[in-house]
Amino acid sequence: MSVQVWTWILVGITFALYFGIAIWARAGSTKEFYVAGGGVSPLANGMATAADWMSAASFISMAGLISFMGYDGSVFLMGWTGGYVLLALLLAPYLRKFGKFTVPDFIGDRYYSNTARTVAVVCALLVSFTYVAGQMRGVGIVFSQFLQVDINIGVVIGMSVVLVFAFLGGMKGITYTQVAQYCVLIFAFMVPAFFISMQMTGNPIPQLGMGGKVEGGAYLLDKLDALHTELGFSEYTSGTKSTWDVFAITMALMAGTAGLPHVIVRFFTVPKVKDARKSAGLALLFIAILYTTAPAVAVFARTNLIETVKDAEYSGIPEWFKNWENTGLIAWADKNNDGKIQYVKGDAVQGKPVYTEERGVNGERIVSNPTADANELYVDRDIMVLANPEIANLPNWVVALVAAGGLAAALSTAAGLLLVISTSISHDLIKKQLKPDISEKGELLAARIAIFVAIIIAGLFGIYPPGFVAAVVALAFGLGAASFFPAILLGIFDKRMNKEGAIAGMVVGISLMLFYMIRYKTGLIGVMEPLPAENWWFGTSPEGFGTIAMGVNLVVSLVVSRLTPAPPVNVQEIVESIRIPSGAGEASGH
Repeated sequence: MSVQVWTWILVGITFALYFGIAIWARAGSTKEFYVAGGGVSPLANGMATAADWMSAASFISMAGLISFMGYDGSVFLMGWTGGYVLLALLLAPYLRKFGKFTVPDFIGDRYYSNTARTVAVVCALLVSFTYVAGQMRGVGIVFSQFLQVDINIGVVIGMSVVLVFAFLGGMKGITYTQVAQYCVLIFAFMVPAFFISMQMTGNPIPQLGMGGKVEGGAYLLDKLDALHTELGFSEYTSGTKSTWDVFAITMALMAGTAGLPHVIVRFFTVPKVKDARKSAGLALLFIAILYTTAPAVAVFARTNLIETVKDAEYSGIPEWFKNWENTGLIAWADKNNDGKIQYVKGDAVQGKPVYTEERGVNGERIVSNPTADANELYVDRDIMVLANPEIANLPNWVVALVAAGGLAAALSTAAGLLLVISTSISHDLIKKQLKPDISEKGELLAARIAIFVAIIIAGLFGIYPPGFVAAVVALAFGLGAASFFPAILLGIFDKRMNKEGAIAGMVVGISLMLFYMIRYKTGLIGVMEPLPAENWWFGTSPEGFGTIAMGVNLVVSLVVSRLTPAPPVNVQEIVESIRIPSGAGEASGH
């Protein structure tokens, strides 16, 4: 059977499973909608957390970025994995003991202020919408290639699917759907990795295969280094980023992870604090399976890509290349008219390829925006994992399986983010502030309406994203680090921290991060182009600037809190109690 038929079959089966779970786990109360009723087992919650955590950025884009960035791509591995450990050990148990549904709810009550709650809601919406843009873009990429539809139509299909199980089941439906999605995505990621590792090195374990020998006796990484230098790139295993920027990006990803509202809320879905700790440990184990495999997949994909296109005649190029060319995610501009693909250092096109209606003499699609650089090949980083099985000439069912896995990864995280957006509006804004006497039925309706509106906006972000999936997600982590992390950390460990300090810190931190992101990464459409890297402050990339913004937030919070009145005694007692196992009450399970 063809790849497309296999894709329809596997995607159809997995979607039917997701829909069935959503109908079975339909939420009937706000507690079920927000935290799945608080009765999820640690094992199920660990798998759901892993699926929530491993978004399209992890499945689709992380290995793609590493394959192009080489050593520099390790910042994503260190930052996201280290951040999860930071969250699981430093914050999650205490937040669970505090017993609130959402991060804005924690901040509103801990800082005894609806103003603080409102600022936290705004921050949650900014972080979540930035993050969900990457997920919807990932969905569009998968659909565009494997179901042969336009990327924008793929985004709309993805929106519709997420809407069903998020709208019906809330956190209850999302949790059990994510358990299924974890099984799908991890199987889909590992199967081609096993195949390709065995094919290239004779070792079926990808983590070992990456350091193994290939045909001819050379080590795989040495071979890739040689291919890179031959084409004019820097060695794959050497870094080009400054030590400071590597640290800044890693720290921003770590702190942003610990402040991500859609991951934190998962620790409220289990019955006891000790269950939160168990599910955190299990989730780390489930996450490690993919994260330790991603560098190997990046090496396999990069090596196979270079060997396939290096000085190849376009007329004899494999079919996968032309299929991806039709999606606009790969392009060849024959600048010297020799019919061969010349892949060297430099940009083949200005930005993303813009195709004309014409075809070249070799049958290639003509781009209207080539550069003067010698490089003739443009490859979107986000296709590397998806195209990897095709490049390695694996069976069609494996190619289709990867498509199903990519969709599972993107949809699971998108659903979690949309729930954060929904609860921020219905619970933290409407219930806690605008209409405190709203009935449970009314609050549930408001939550579902908020999800519907949020998914429309998320779709627009997916259609008009500011960059590669993982790059967009990295900005979301920077926003999380700049806004939530200091407020949560100080809220748990500094009983002198007051509402004035927290509010000032969050406002200054997220404003600074937004300014830098717009000025140096995304620009303003039709008004302002982003400034180049030579203008970065202290040599800090936009992805790493969350570290500086977070530091400013911390300083502002501490200074303002010491210059203003201390929080009420009862609030200080709460801060003491959430760090002490005994006397923590019903929420601790004692």
